[in-house]
Amino acid sequence: MRQRLAMVADVQQGIYPFKDIRLTRADVEWLLVNHEQGRGPVDWSDVNQRQRQGLDLRGADLRRADLRGLPLAGLRGGLTQPEWVATTNEQREQAIIHLEHANLSEAHLEGALLRGACLQHASLRFTNLEQAILFQARLEESYLRGAHLEKANLMYAHMEGAYLRKARLPGADLRYVHFDSATLLEKVTLHDTYWGCALLADIHWNDCNLSLINWRRMPRLGDEALARTFSIRADSKKTIKEKQRNLDRYQGAARANRQLAHAMRSQGMNDEAMPFAYRALVLQRVVLLRYLAWGTSIFSEEQAGHTGIRRLLLDIWGRLHAGASYLFSWFLDLLAGYGYKPERSLAIYLVTIFAFAIVYHATGGLSDHEALIFSITSFHGRGFLPGTYSLANPETAVSAYEGIIGLFIEVSFVATFTQRFFGR
Repeated sequence: MRQRLAMVADVQQGIYPFKDIRLTRADVEWLLVNHEQGRGPVDWSDVNQRQRQGLDLRGADLRRADLRGLPLAGLRGGLTQPEWVATTNEQREQAIIHLEHANLSEAHLEGALLRGACLQHASLRFTNLEQAILFQARLEESYLRGAHLEKANLMYAHMEGAYLRKARLPGADLRYVHFDSATLLEKVTLHDTYWGCALLADIHWNDCNLSLINWRRMPRLGDEALARTFSIRADSKKTIKEKQRNLDRYQGAARANRQLAHAMRSQGMNDEAMPFAYRALVLQRVVLLRYLAWGTSIFSEEQAGHTGIRRLLLDIWGRLHAGASYLFSWFLDLLAGYGYKPERSLAIYLVTIFAFAIVYHATGGLSDHEALIFSITSFHGRGFLPGTYSLANPETAVSAYEGIIGLFIEVSFVATFTQRFFGR
């Protein structure tokens, strides 16, 4: 064991101290005691120790091992992100730790590097995995009841059939995770005030039962919080690549809300889906504002290929189109919240009616009752000219303007609610 502990790892050659070595609990306990020449395991509760590296068990065989309660914070069971990018699939496989059917209940794996780790059927009951890297980890049919996965990176992880009852996932990156109908998400926590909300874009829900989660208390998704890290003014000083990254984040946030709303509707959760569908449209409007502020040429490969006056004209056209789309989207939001906030329509309707009624009463000499009736009929395009009014009277022009405003509001209202109930 001491000879292997002294080995120097070589990622390119696939050389690791315990690669393909079958380890038991006693072996791991001995390694913890002798870690870093007797310094011992990483104590995650000590902030100053979080930069330390834990045991290097890359490629080790810990199938069915009993590792309950062990202090394995900072464990290295896979490659870092730069190493992962620079290696082949075969080299990645050589570094993956094997923990199939292992018992890791109540173990401390905070900050563990488990990229691509094999954890199928593993028991992770109340395991501490805060800030762990579980990118592309295999967690099929694993037992994660009450597991702490705050701020963990679970991108592309396979969690088909996983048991996640009461698991804590605030701030976790769940983008591209694979669930299925056998995955249990009963009473999972996706948000808290310290870590924020989990990122949920592009998840493969695959009929996973979403009704077991309390969505009504869910604030904005973590995807949106990530996108709103910078303002337009701050981003305007950034490079094109950074602006593209920021735009991608907003598009991802809009997509996350839209996909979640669609998955909920497919399970009959129409009321729960409404806030997320609304946020998707609001975020799409923010994307249009980015196009308006920065232009579209830097985001379009087709426009980027043009130069000179043609590129300038395409950029101006893109900004004008984005600006018009933004204003129309903003108006639909103001009018009825894209159909999800009908109380706004009622408020605008009443304000318009009473505002014009006041004008008719003040300028036309009509009584309160007459002015109100005249305003209502004018708004709906059925106005009539009471008394001695003629086409030359100012009140007639005001009535025509009210009719135009009313027609535009009615058309927008109908279109918005048609989209709301029969569209996406």
